[in-house]
Amino acid sequence: MDRAEVDQRIRSQIEPFNKKEIEIKEETTFANDLEFDSLTVMDFVAAIEDEFDIIISMNQQAEIENYGQLVDAVAKLQGE
Repeated sequence: MDRAEVDQRIRSQIEPFNKKEIEIKEETTFANDLEFDSLTVMDFVAAIEDEFDIIISMNQQAEIENYGQLVDAVAKLQGE
């Protein structure tokens, strides 16, 4: 699966969590731009893990601050 396909699938997953309808860009942050609280992050990560059948470790989650980093991380996990 290429990065563009990963990007498209994540965009479909993020839609219900994007309450403020922020335009999603590579640099869009989850904490500041989307205002995700810890519970929303957990729900969103679970949705991504289910969609791609992967596990995103707590260490990986801590390193992912923006949308582009998430796409890269999921694409990398898909390749493993």
